[in-house]
This record gives sequence, C-alpha cells and structure tokens, in this order.
Amino acid sequence: MTSAPSIHPPHKVPVPAPRILVAEDELPMRTALEDCLVAEGFRVFSASNGDRALERAVKEKPDLLILDVMMPRLDGFAVCKELRRLGQTTPILMLTAKGMVRDRVTGLDCGADDYLVKPFSTEELLARVRALLRRLQRGEASVEMLKLGETEIDLIKQTATRNGFPVHLTAKEFAMLRLLAEARGEPVSRERFLDVVWGYGAFPTTRTVDMHIASLRRKLEADPEQPRWIVTVHGVGYRMEPGPTTASFTKG
Repeated sequence: MTSAPSIHPPHKVPVPAPRILVAEDELPMRTALEDCLVAEGFRVFSASNGDRALERAVKEKPDLLILDVMMPRLDGFAVCKELRRLGQTTPILMLTAKGMVRDRVTGLDCGADDYLVKPFSTEELLARVRALLRRLQRGEASVEMLKLGETEIDLIKQTATRNGFPVHLTAKEFAMLRLLAEARGEPVSRERFLDVVWGYGAFPTTRTVDMHIASLRRKLEADPEQPRWIVTVHGVGYRMEPGPTTASFTKG
C-alpha cells in the first residue's frame, strides 16, 4: 500500500522591513530618530545635508523619507521639490520648526505628504510613519495626475492644460486639488483646507477657502456657476466628483 504523500505548508518568505531615509543635519536629532526607528524594526539609513539626502533618495529609493527643513547645501524644500520633479513618489514626512506655519505650508506645496512640528513625541513620529507606510502598502500613494474633462493636471510637476492650452494654477490651488483628489470623493471641510494648505492660524476666516474654490472653478469648469468637478457639500465644504467618467486618479 502506497503511503499518501506528506503535505507541508508553503514556506512563507519574510517580507523585508520598510527602508527609511532620515535626512537631518543635527547629529543628536538624527541619532535619536535612527535609534527610535531601528527599535521598531525599520531599516534606516541617513544623510546629514540636503545634497546627500537627494543623492541617496534618488539612488536607493527608500520606502519613506523623513526630511528636515533646515539643512545645509540644499534645504528640505528644495530636496522635496526636486524629487517630485524627477517623478519620485516616495512618501515624505517633513520636520518643521515649532510655530513655523509657513514651513509646513511650503512643504506641502512642494509635494510633502505630511509634516511634524518639533519638538514631537516618539509616539507621534511612529504614528505618522506607520500611517504613511500603510497608505503606500494599500496602493494609496499621492495622486499624481487628474483628468477633469478637457483639463489635465499634473500634481507632481504642477502643470495644467485645458484643450491643450496651459492653465495657470497657483501653488495653493494645486495643494487644494491634491487634497480634494486624495479624499476620493469624500467631502473636505473648509477647516481642513485651512489647516493643510495655509496653516489654520494664518487665515482665521473660511471665506479664504471659498474664494480660492471660486478661482479654481473659473479656471477648470465649463460653467463655474454650475460646477461639475468641484461641488459644494452644504454645511461641510467641497468634494471632487470621483469615477472614471469624471476624474482619473493615478496612484504612485
């Protein structure tokens, strides 16, 4: 009698831990970040200035980049902007100085995915890192391209055309479109726009958001009075009409 073949469960290949590039010129802070991330099981490598950060990010393509704003040679804004110009969609967590609202706004305008204000707790840092990596694993990296009817918008290079002709959008308008696109059809409140795009303390009135939405509609909508793409959600804010017939979301 022939014995039945033994069946062994398939061997699971271990998934490598995410690789994180830490770009920080202050040695104590850089060491603290490295130690914290390594203790959580991440693979970490670092850079002490902007030139080196850009070089290593392009060459080694980390899963996540933690990028300080104030660095010698190239600052964090320049590094972030150049990476996005090159088409890199690596999630970027920007470290900004305490109380510098303009820093976080500029960082988001340059293509950063999130910001963290110094000083911060280890728990907050790790929560932001995990959130960005989860989004990457789900395939929900930053939206790169939008197609709204005859208008095509590149959110990485920050260019737009309508019927083949250039459309001038401001940095804040690109940031608003990105926020709307990444909401995937969910409404975005006026307060959320103020917090992410401007920094809430800079503009205490939500009328600022309404004025910029009106400007976007004039530039993108066939009939700004009856908008098709950027619609009002009464009592909440605005949302972008989703779906293959209205908007094309390309994930990085």
